[in-house]
Formats: sequence, structure tokens, C-alpha cells
Amino acid sequence: MPGFREVQYYLAGIWLLIKLDPRGFRFLDLSDRGVNRSFWAILWCLPPTGISWLTLRNGYLRSMPPEADVGYPFYFRLGLVELSNWIVPLIFAGLVLLALRMGERFAPVVVGVNWLNVPLAYINGLLLSLVFFLPGSIDIVRLLLLVFVLAQIFVLARVLRMICHGHLLMVSALTLALMVPPMMVSDYLFNFLGISPA
Repeated sequence: MPGFREVQYYLAGIWLLIKLDPRGFRFLDLSDRGVNRSFWAILWCLPPTGISWLTLRNGYLRSMPPEADVGYPFYFRLGLVELSNWIVPLIFAGLVLLALRMGERFAPVVVGVNWLNVPLAYINGLLLSLVFFLPGSIDIVRLLLLVFVLAQIFVLARVLRMICHGHLLMVSALTLALMVPPMMVSDYLFNFLGISPA
């Protein structure tokens, strides 16, 4: 598992790419080993993921009788949804790249997206923690989450712009593939698994 300094190094590269600075690629390991190691980002996102799960648990319990509680099956299902949130976007991105005959860009996309997810997860966790600790702030948090989603699209498009060398069609297609289908799949899984919050 990459240590804190190594992750800092990768995030410095992501930050440079967001700033449209090609030096960011020097900070990222785009080899096959680097692609595999980028999935350690999932573990680095566990703390904010835990906050998200607690918030979802509270929302779920609001629709249940007062004495109701949730057990391990609930968290297992949340884990399935979380795993899909990491895998599904990359599958759709891969399909887009295959359709555009740009398969060689898949490794940079995987590495870039996985490490970009780390700071985004912590920002999302911070916003959701407001709901957990300040229940009356839910309307403000909803507005902040909307702004956050727009910012997420913006920074993702910037990173993809660097990976795709400014190819607008590819950037647009990948941004849509990485954002829209996963949201639909996640929403479907929440309902299918019976863990949709109130």
C-alpha cells in the first residue's frame, strides 16, 4: 500500500494536471504496476467513506420505525455500491476509449481518476459530516453538494483534457462516461438492494 508521502506525490501530480501543467505526468506512475497501485486509493478513501455510510445509515433509519436498527448486511450492501462506484466508471471509460480507438489512454485515465478520487472523497465526506453532526444544516449541505458536483466535473474535465491532449470530443465523452452511467447504476443499486435513504 502506498504510504502518505507517495500519495502526496501522486496528488501533487493531479494538482498540476488540474492546472493544465504537463509536469504533472512526471509525478504519476502510468505503468501497469502504477495502474494496479492506483486502486489502493480505495483504502485511502475509507475514512470519508465511513462518514458517508453513517450519513446514509441515518437517512435510511429515518424511514424506519423508531426502534429499528441496521446490521452487517446493510453495510455489506453499501460496500457493493461503493465498489461499483469505483469500477463502473472505469468500465465505461474503457468502452469509450475502445470506440474511439484510443486504448493507450486507458492507463493514464485509470491512474488519474483513481488518485483524483482521494481528495474528492475527503471533500464529500467533510460536507456530509455537516449533516451528521448538524442535522439542521441539510438544506445548506444540499446546495454545497450541488456546487461540489459541478466542481468535480470541472476538475475531472481538466485532468482528462491533459490526458487526451485537448481532444474536446474525447474529453466530453469520457467526462460523461465517468459521471452519468455510474450515477444511474448507483441509484439503481440503492433501490435494488433496499438501502435507499429517506
